[in-house]
Amino acid sequence: MRAATFMRFVSTCAIFLLALTPALAQEEHSLLPSPAASQTAVALAAIPDAPTPSPLSEDPQSSSAVASSSTAGAANPEEGRQTKRILWIVPNFRAVSVGAKLPPQSVKEKFKTGALDSFDYSSFIFVGIQAGIAQASDAYPTFRQGAAGYGRYYWHTFADQTDENLWVEGILPVVLHQDSRYYTLGHGGFFRRGIYAVSRTVITRTDSGKEIFNASEIVGAGTSAAISSLYYPTQYRTWTKVGQRWLTNALLDFGTFAAKEFWPDVNHAIFHISDD
Repeated sequence: MRAATFMRFVSTCAIFLLALTPALAQEEHSLLPSPAASQTAVALAAIPDAPTPSPLSEDPQSSSAVASSSTAGAANPEEGRQTKRILWIVPNFRAVSVGAKLPPQSVKEKFKTGALDSFDYSSFIFVGIQAGIAQASDAYPTFRQGAAGYGRYYWHTFADQTDENLWVEGILPVVLHQDSRYYTLGHGGFFRRGIYAVSRTVITRTDSGKEIFNASEIVGAGTSAAISSLYYPTQYRTWTKVGQRWLTNALLDFGTFAAKEFWPDVNHAIFHISDD
């Protein structure tokens, strides 16, 4: 696996690991006996209801407004409440708070989220860090060192990221009528929520709210990996290298979904960040 993509995966997992303490504490508390234990177990056995489709809105801000009104009516408004950014920097625009009922994504919204994840100011920072790590580890010897070498590492990393976001969040969700957003589970034990989060790599929702195989993610990651062979040096265009980039893309999103699931817990316990 390439050093650059490996470090991207490690960076994503770092946020996920921050959730271990509060989430595991919640898990331990849930094991304590209570009169309503059996009723709680039955309630937690169900996967969250699919979002109830509302009339299509061309204004992306309308989704946020509906989400806020739904979340405000919850018993605990802080439970599973997402923010637009993780740790003030990392984009979190596709995460949906617990209990939010959103209208189907419009074509405009799907391409907009892909563009935001690719061209947000933080994306350029992270690409720069990844390129520096890759160059320091000499991940691609043919790129060489120095300023010119760093430039080669930078634009290849940026192209990889942008290409995948375009396919996974924009093109394929539009063509296949799939919802590219992440719907937070927000309740249950640590392991249950962890399994739910990583399962979103292969399971998503249609625009009508039904669960379906996440072809946008799997096929999109593979398509972007195949396209990357057009701009990488010849020795990095083998089936093995393309397969590695495909797997790396999927693993990165795997870690990202886990981070999104537990970020509300970390935020509530430590940072208390609010979009208000």
